[in-house]
Amino acid sequence: MTAKKSEEKPVDNPDEKFTYKIENVVATVVVDIEEKMDLNVIARKYPDVEYNPERFPGLVMRIVEPKATILVFSTGKMVVTGMRRAAEAPTVVDDVIKRISKCKIKISNPRIIIQNIVASGDLKCSIDLNMAAVVMEYSMYEPEVFPGLIYRMQEPKTVFLIFSTGRIVCTGGKTKAIVAEAVEKLYHAVREYDVAREPGEETNFEDEEEMTFL
Repeated sequence: MTAKKSEEKPVDNPDEKFTYKIENVVATVVVDIEEKMDLNVIARKYPDVEYNPERFPGLVMRIVEPKATILVFSTGKMVVTGMRRAAEAPTVVDDVIKRISKCKIKISNPRIIIQNIVASGDLKCSIDLNMAAVVMEYSMYEPEVFPGLIYRMQEPKTVFLIFSTGRIVCTGGKTKAIVAEAVEKLYHAVREYDVAREPGEETNFEDEEEMTFL
């Protein structure tokens, strides 16, 4: 029975007036195998997988529901990406193991570790990036190279890309709670550092072109 698809909706904090949503969850998986897996056997069994060992040593498998892309290596290691919720990982991995087992490959005992959660968000204000680069420690801003400011938050340990429009990307968090804490902390930080510009407030910086990289 196929589980009903659950879409990740933006999280809106009515008191703080910021939003964010999970865009991608990345997990690594290690399984027990008796010998190295022959990825050619899996590729022949499933025409929809991609395997070109001359270009990349792993096999690429895609799961439709929940949507995910899995890199499978002969050592039994896997990388799962494209999920919207960490809770989807066990279902995805179970599906992959069942497909591999049908190739008469003995594989068991998967250990899943969430490595990274990527979220996008909106602080609902403009940001003076030039000033932010001066007053916010652990930040880097080189507009000639990249239109966003890179801010390395120390606690919780995450990395933000901040654009002048107030749009942000958060990466490095390993749980949804960490992402939520980091975004809220950033929301308050830009106001404490006086680099936030509310709607209608005059600014002395030009809008930067945002880049899509998720």
